[in-house]
Amino acid sequence: MSYYQKHVFFCTNQREEGAECCNNIGAQWMRDYVKDKVQALGLSNETNHIRINSAGCMNRCDEGPVLVVYPEGVWYTYMDESDLDEIIVEHLQNGRVVERLKI
Repeated sequence: MSYYQKHVFFCTNQREEGAECCNNIGAQWMRDYVKDKVQALGLSNETNHIRINSAGCMNRCDEGPVLVVYPEGVWYTYMDESDLDEIIVEHLQNGRVVERLKI
């Protein structure tokens, strides 16, 4: 069994200026938003064990910004806080994949 119930990785890669990458679309800020929200909801405690992490390039820049939720291996794209809130509530809290954001 995995230590974390869910492990979320955000691509926060920053490439050279002008190159397509997730961090050009605010990925680090969005990752911080989700981490704060998950902590505020009590989802990162010893019972729920949900971990939010940054990752380097995940080679899906053309679909970005992207994140992946393990152990399911579900990839998402998102545009704003409401998309992320939906992923938090539906997937992280209730275990339901958000089909409209799934890659």
